[in-house]
Amino acid sequence: MSALPGRHAVALVVVDVQNGVVEQAFERDRVVGTIADLVAGARAADVPVVWVQHADDELVRGSPAWEWVPELRPRASEPAVHKQFGDAFEATDLEQVLAAAEVGSLVVAGAQTDACVRSTIHGAFTRGYDVTLVGDAHTTEDFTDWGAPPPADVIAHTNLYWHHQEAPGRTAAVVAAGDVVWSDPCRRISAS
Repeated sequence: MSALPGRHAVALVVVDVQNGVVEQAFERDRVVGTIADLVAGARAADVPVVWVQHADDELVRGSPAWEWVPELRPRASEPAVHKQFGDAFEATDLEQVLAAAEVGSLVVAGAQTDACVRSTIHGAFTRGYDVTLVGDAHTTEDFTDWGAPPPADVIAHTNLYWHHQEAPGRTAAVVAAGDVVWSDPCRRISAS
């Protein structure tokens, strides 16, 4: 149903679940466990898993902070997309990776909700993808000292507005991890 002709496949996109990104994240262990379950489910359904990994001056490529969390390990056959900007499509090969697999629908999980996850779901949607945000599989740090709402509110607000996102020929949805149906991930049901 995406606005990308002939691209009917689904992919799970795991955004920035790296040591330095989720070290102080809200409900880190629960969210990482949920993402691990999503990865296992995608693999069992033969759905491609695409790993997005951020690097910048504070998250130096090759450093322990840059590495994936120990609970999650990409398979050698699963693509890793390396980025320097919030939107995983900007100055990366993500579009080429997805096009090669004929992917038109994305299921997105990861960190941080109010930065790279938000940028990536919007970037995908504006590029014509159907985008399902897994409502209980993204997280962020506590930035209340800088004026941000508490992390639980940031997550809830993101789930709320993404559930109501609309554009011609595309679908945005929010589902709980346990409700992801890999053959139809954009079903309109509420996240937990």
